[in-house]
Amino acid sequence: MTSLLADSMLQPDWPVASRVRALVTTRYGGVSIGPYASLNLGVAVADEPAAVAENRARLRTLLPAGPRWLRQVHGTEVVDAAAVAGPVAADASISTVADVVCTIQMADCLPVLLASGDAVVAAAHAGWRGLAAGVIESTIARMDVRPDSVVAWLGPAIGPDAFEVGEDVRRAFVDHDAGAATAFRPYPGRDGKWFADIFELARRRLRAQGLTAIHGGGICTHGDRTRFFSHRRDGVTGRMAALIWIVGEQG
Repeated sequence: MTSLLADSMLQPDWPVASRVRALVTTRYGGVSIGPYASLNLGVAVADEPAAVAENRARLRTLLPAGPRWLRQVHGTEVVDAAAVAGPVAADASISTVADVVCTIQMADCLPVLLASGDAVVAAAHAGWRGLAAGVIESTIARMDVRPDSVVAWLGPAIGPDAFEVGEDVRRAFVDHDAGAATAFRPYPGRDGKWFADIFELARRRLRAQGLTAIHGGGICTHGDRTRFFSHRRDGVTGRMAALIWIVGEQG
């Protein structure tokens, strides 16, 4: 089981220190059924609690310690994962401690993983609300390192051919950064509606903070029903996880 689960994971392809590890789960490898099939990791959906517990137990076998789960609220709060004893209201976490697993959940929102050498890692949940409010900026500030030392990886999220938004979303970004208009294109035949490129919006925020090493982006959760949960596509669905940690000296 562990081998099959491990084989289903996405592993970022990015130039990070050898002691940095990261994984992104898919739908594969769990016991949930129906719209949550099969590796649903979310406790805040209507899946059977026993199934979620088993799914989380299976994920734990691939990690050095239990994930530090957050209660995500689409905000900008960043916490130290080592201090998280139970779900806290936050949308990002950082760690400087070996084998502490920063973890976020998603089902269309963008996971942003960050690493500065093997000194500090971070995971941010960047839905459009959090992204517009500054979750990336808050996470980088909390890492407290030179921005040009940080490597970023953008995980699976709803893609630019599926992410329909209104004028309010466009204005939330363009009012902050006029150049963000390039990340929106009109929805044909629907006045006031746009397709948004959340990957490009995140890249702009990262570059504005001084990052130059930005990887990933472009994997669409909405378009791949087999591999990914998608809230926008399905409504009732499960949650995946993006995880990052620093390997201990004995790891």
